Amino acid sequence: MVTVGVAIAVPSPWREVLDDARLASGDPLGGVVPAHLTLLGPTEIGADDLGAFERRLAGVAAATAPFTLHLRGTGSFRPVTEVVFAAVAEGIAICERLEAAIRVGPAFRDRRFPYHPHVTVAQNVGTAALDAAFNGLADFEAKFRVDAFTLYTHPTAHSPVEIETATPWTPRREFELGGA
Repeated sequence: MVTVGVAIAVPSPWREVLDDARLASGDPLGGVVPAHLTLLGPTEIGADDLGAFERRLAGVAAATAPFTLHLRGTGSFRPVTEVVFAAVAEGIAICERLEAAIRVGPAFRDRRFPYHPHVTVAQNVGTAALDAAFNGLADFEAKFRVDAFTLYTHPTAHSPVEIETATPWTPRREFELGGA
């Protein structure tokens, strides 16, 4: 088994702003996971399925035109989950279509919650830190062209020790968008 994820990277200079906010919140993934918009969260697939999954991603990318992603302000999933995020103001429908096209075949998994495109800036922290992240980025705004998404892999961990010592997400391949 291999754990995969697919995401759109947030480019500089906005990535650094969001990364700094995540670090400041005390989020354990701050400084480890750069700012990104998830298209497919951590999903275990068979190692033998990785090639077919990459071909699927290449097809999805080839059929998708580059688009504008506009992040503006903050949002939160509270009280359902303790997460604060940079909100997507433009590009939501395209992200939803990408997520649906990617989460098929070996990458299919039931979701606990409906897909909601966002960029996490604080989670697994206390209420005060969540409030500070929410308020601190209330005026945040970024608008950029999305030309690609990236496939990441992560060692599949089965015990707390393996999770603690696992290497971070590793970019495996970038898929350029090419649709008209």
